[in-house]
Amino acid sequence: MSASTIQDVAKAAGVSVATVSRVINNSHAVTQSTREAVMSAIKMLNYQPNLLGRNLRRTETRRLLVLLPNIGNPFYARIVKGIEDVAHKNGYNVMLCNTDSDAERERMYLELLKSRLADGVIFMAPVLGKEGLTEIGHNFPVVQCCEYTEGAQVSHVSIDNYAAAYKVTRHLISAGHQRIGMISCRGAVVSIMQRESGFKKALEDSGISFSEELVKYGDYSFNSGLRAANQFVSMKERPTAIFAISDIMAIGALRSIRENNLKVPEDIAVAGFDNINFASMCYPTLTTISQPKYDMGCISMELLLQQIRGELKEPKDILLEYEIIIRESTVR
Repeated sequence: MSASTIQDVAKAAGVSVATVSRVINNSHAVTQSTREAVMSAIKMLNYQPNLLGRNLRRTETRRLLVLLPNIGNPFYARIVKGIEDVAHKNGYNVMLCNTDSDAERERMYLELLKSRLADGVIFMAPVLGKEGLTEIGHNFPVVQCCEYTEGAQVSHVSIDNYAAAYKVTRHLISAGHQRIGMISCRGAVVSIMQRESGFKKALEDSGISFSEELVKYGDYSFNSGLRAANQFVSMKERPTAIFAISDIMAIGALRSIRENNLKVPEDIAVAGFDNINFASMCYPTLTTISQPKYDMGCISMELLLQQIRGELKEPKDILLEYEIIIRESTVR
């Protein structure tokens, strides 16, 4: 049996095809009795509107892109939940795109936007420079969430990474630590630079000299945190505390310290950043900076929808509140 057509619905309801189209598109230029007759015919015939064709004619898809650098990173889970909740509430679908921080893959996904196969995009960590991102933002609805490109004329939602890193470092110093190691990552990512700057400023304000040998580099992975901590543990004068710029690397450091028959926090205290779910599940539980991940997702999507509706004329830069969560890894 062939699928019902819009012509079949029009014939069954005793109206024109144009009237059926107006009912499907929720036009107000239809009487209630006509609307009910059309809806009854649609139900009786089990008619499925061609949404793709309709959306293309209306130059909208009700689809939004979310570009993530690493879809396997648990940090993004709550952010995506916030994004999807607001999107679905407003009748939009979300397409998650894993870029691996690769410029070519990012460009490929953005072609969907340029081809009008998506209505807007949220970047979690854009690879584009400020000029390219500004150009995209001038032509399409765009929001940056978490990571952002400084100087780009595009809205972003984040926290004050500098102040948060400063605060967690001061916490370690107040616990009596003078020799503090940092596990960072290489790259010109704004959060990395801000967290390193906050770390250094906290040392400076406490009269502690910064030492390059006390900075090791990972790649946001568990194994890279483990390797970096192994380097600290093997030093002749090892640090008494470690601040990792991500919880996953901090949890790797916890493993390294235990494998080297040392105790946390008695021998080496450890602090992380992000407050992923595993931070409260590992042993010992991890001191960290809690980002309002769900709210970041919700607000980013709300900003994107405002742009789509033409309600946001100028880019907005929104910094949300963070919180230091003190747990067993830094408190004896």
